[in-house]
Amino acid sequence: MKKGKFITVEGPEGAGKTTIIDMLATNLANEGYQVLQTREPGGIEIAEQIRSVILDKKNTKMDPRTEALLYAAARRQHLAEKVKPALDEGSIILCDRFIDSSLAYQGYARGLGIEEVYSINSFAIEGMMPELTLYFDIEPEAGLERINQHKGREVNRLDLEKLDFHHKVREGYLKLMELYPERIFKIDASKPLEEVYQQAETKLKKRI
Repeated sequence: MKKGKFITVEGPEGAGKTTIIDMLATNLANEGYQVLQTREPGGIEIAEQIRSVILDKKNTKMDPRTEALLYAAARRQHLAEKVKPALDEGSIILCDRFIDSSLAYQGYARGLGIEEVYSINSFAIEGMMPELTLYFDIEPEAGLERINQHKGREVNRLDLEKLDFHHKVREGYLKLMELYPERIFKIDASKPLEEVYQQAETKLKKRI
């Protein structure tokens, strides 16, 4: 059986990545591909429970290291229970966030260190990295404005962070692009939706 493809989508708050993932998954399925759409933290029951703790707006006292460890724990369970079996079945996996989120948010923006947070996650993922990561880039001000205008969107603890934090998250992602240029592809998420989608689909099709 043909081995599947592990594709991740990353970006700061309000970049629109979830909308694009929905479109990609639908169109690929319509073209006959075997597709699994999932997300982090979450995707399966145990990880969704951890997600509710991480993103609960009441948990403002959460220590950055606790946050990083919870993300890694959710990531491990999600990989073991959902991602690896789907890859073995030959599926194209489209995952909304993965290890780069931890490296950008906790490693860079929280100041824990990219290498330190990678070390935590290295134990969790056992060397399993995406074949392609689509990074949706947008200025934090524009992304947060989108969130404010999207009344139906889940507002979580990270949305409540100050603007400086979101700028650091973006800096972290741009740093990761320098570290992994062969894997991370930047997409200008400030463009109109159809243009953003075309950028994403073109790059994805080249890998699958």
